[in-house]
Amino acid sequence: MKNKLNLDQKKIDRARSLARSIANDVHAEISRYTTHSIERTILRLLGMDGVNEAGVPLPNVVVNSAIEKGLLENGISPLIGRAMAKHGMSVQEIGEAVSQGKISLDEAGDYKGWKDVLDKEARKTIERIISNRKYREKKIEESGDEEIPYLYCIVATGNIYEDVIQAKAAAWQGAQIIAVIRSTAQSLLDYVPYGATTEGFCGTFATQENFRIMRKALDEVGEEVGRYIRLVNYCSGLCMPEIAAMGALERLDMMLNDAMYGIIFRDINMLRTLIDQHFSRKINGFAGIVINTGEDNYLTTADAYEEAHTVLASQFINEQFALMAGIPDEQIGLGHAFEINPDLEDGLLYEIAQAQMTKEIFPNAPLKYMPPTKFMSGDIFKGYLMDGFFMFTSLLTSQTIHLLGILTEAIHTPFLHDRYLAINGAKYIRKNARHIAEEVYFKEDGKIQKRAKQVLDEAVILLEEISKIGLMPSLEKGVFARIKRSREGGKGKDGVILKGNNYYNPFDELFAPEVIKR
Repeated sequence: MKNKLNLDQKKIDRARSLARSIANDVHAEISRYTTHSIERTILRLLGMDGVNEAGVPLPNVVVNSAIEKGLLENGISPLIGRAMAKHGMSVQEIGEAVSQGKISLDEAGDYKGWKDVLDKEARKTIERIISNRKYREKKIEESGDEEIPYLYCIVATGNIYEDVIQAKAAAWQGAQIIAVIRSTAQSLLDYVPYGATTEGFCGTFATQENFRIMRKALDEVGEEVGRYIRLVNYCSGLCMPEIAAMGALERLDMMLNDAMYGIIFRDINMLRTLIDQHFSRKINGFAGIVINTGEDNYLTTADAYEEAHTVLASQFINEQFALMAGIPDEQIGLGHAFEINPDLEDGLLYEIAQAQMTKEIFPNAPLKYMPPTKFMSGDIFKGYLMDGFFMFTSLLTSQTIHLLGILTEAIHTPFLHDRYLAINGAKYIRKNARHIAEEVYFKEDGKIQKRAKQVLDEAVILLEEISKIGLMPSLEKGVFARIKRSREGGKGKDGVILKGNNYYNPFDELFAPEVIKR
């Protein structure tokens, strides 16, 4: 990415340094804790699945049993490992036996060799995830070079089988990425629904079986169209790490995975969210999954022109949290959006400035560019023009992931022909302006350069302020999206546990980049 904006590299370096300091301070605090969802994730990674007679997921049953007995401070892993060593059972069998009241986790004692038994199971999972990663890389390589930005479409009928039909149709029409929108408010459930689901409000439940069904369908259509079709879901909310684990096991390719979204937009407890995001990102990083952050959402509640610097500041912080969890630049899909009021004079220039600035500051990140929604007009002709400007800006600024603007997207399941028109329109612009980014440079100290420099300056000032008082107090003040949250409040606070001196999680060391190379 050539420097077309003449941004001050020292200011960019300063912003990164401040964001790193902010993230380090947070990490020093969150590393002392685990959460109910992390412990359930460990069970899922070790092979526990299914529900009891009441429909409660077995990972919830087992972790809740440990909580009731006051046994969770050193993690679920020692309890499961000892039970496996004593009874000679698999992790799944332990879950079923605990659920049926046949064994109790506090009866296992201190059996020698439990850690070896546990680590053997963990390594099986590691091999499965590495195999998924290698298969994805092989299929993408076989597909050859793909045109970018990748065209990203959503399906969201509530019925996974109907989603499959629509996803295949979108792939045939030219979509390269399919996102299955999650059912409204699933992020607030402190458990993961089980099995294939056929009902969901404004989306389809994120379950491991639904992941498997859609993955199989996209692999099938990918063979038909000669392209690897990427699958996306939502790794956020109270079950953030569990969904990351399910995605890694079923070979999802992208996950919406923001460090602060749950705090700001779902009022989930700060500590709970920040702890969970770290472990979920370790899983995503290891699995080769591209994360998508959610800065675009800030602009739905705050003005895109006035608050542009908050998007950039958050991107710097999200980047550092991701790097800290072992995610390389190539998997950090930072989010931003085309959301300036279209009635603002030179609004398109400001949108170009923001997009170009983001690309130059994060040149190796597969940026995810979101469509105009806040000011989308009921005038379909104006709406198509807005989406056309959006796609043109994507090409001009070399964006990677382009979430298509679709006129009836607001109803979550857009009219099929509107999706077709959106894909065709994007393909038309992409072909006709294919190399425009290589041909166009910006006027020295013109509106675009000045705007980008202004946003960077304001982002550095904001990061300075956050660095002084800390991220959590800053979130209490409402620095992002103008939404204030209480550090002590929010959903899921009771799911945070202080680690004991003998805490153990077998995946802490296994989810490391160097393990993939062994």
